[in-house]
Amino acid sequence: QACMFPCQCPSQPLQCPAGTSHVWDACGCCKVCARQLGELCSLYRPCDHHKGLYCDFSKIHRGSGICLAHEGATCDLLGKIYLNGESFQPTCKLQCICMDGAIGCTPLCSDDLRLPSPECPNPQRVKFHNKCCEEWVCEEGSEENRLGTAMAVFREDPAHKPELKNLQENCLVQTTEWSTCSRSCGMGISARVTNDNPQCHLEKETRLCMVRPCDFSMEKTKKGKKCVRTPKQRQSVRFEFSGCTSTRSFRPRFCGSCSDGRCCTPFLTSTTDVEFRCPEGDFFQRKMMFIKICSCHYDCPRDNDIFLATYHRWMIGDHI
Repeated sequence: QACMFPCQCPSQPLQCPAGTSHVWDACGCCKVCARQLGELCSLYRPCDHHKGLYCDFSKIHRGSGICLAHEGATCDLLGKIYLNGESFQPTCKLQCICMDGAIGCTPLCSDDLRLPSPECPNPQRVKFHNKCCEEWVCEEGSEENRLGTAMAVFREDPAHKPELKNLQENCLVQTTEWSTCSRSCGMGISARVTNDNPQCHLEKETRLCMVRPCDFSMEKTKKGKKCVRTPKQRQSVRFEFSGCTSTRSFRPRFCGSCSDGRCCTPFLTSTTDVEFRCPEGDFFQRKMMFIKICSCHYDCPRDNDIFLATYHRWMIGDHI
């Protein structure tokens, strides 16, 4: 079929299953839900190329094909083998995909947090029968307990009790420090929890982070020194995330290394919005960590694996 211009796309926002990419149709007009491994495909129903899938027209006729994966390693999870490019749900709470021997998963249940508020003084997460994900419920209590619990996280003002329309003014903002970057090299994720929002609810914020590139060449230490703490990139670089590239180039600081067994991690950081451009022409923004100062110490994660659960060093002094 010939492409029709001007483009006519559905007015409703595109709703795709968890872990399914939004891709352009053959006309470059509209975003559609990418077809997955083993599903029928066509020029107007393309396969998910982010997962290494392509439309094989040799097996099906009349303009349709079937999504197949380029050659790649299979994945073994608890004794079950999954093909390269195959999506699967090991539990009702996870949607996973096998990509050339590595398994990546997307959570299907939200892990949001809630503070007590006047309309919900005693929030509780409850597991309902026949439902996979826990849900928030508001337990009713006595008037005294209700106000006492709700006021605990709101500013004390004897003349006024918190009202729903006035939540932001009464909200006592609470924000944790950013967590350690999820990867010791390359692009990772750092997170914190804050209630700085109109609903005064605790929510998890994330930002991209890079302690150092995986191919980072360390500078030689000066005479008498054991560490190169915070070297600055000599040339401008563009960050890459999920196949997309930052529209601007940067000269970021990274954390160096030591010759005496210490490890260097971010100590003082800032957070900046970085715009990314994707091969399909889309733009999006993500918050990203920029290192100001690194600290070198003996409180190192085992095997230099920065995201192990036993490692609890936090970054401080962040400025947005």
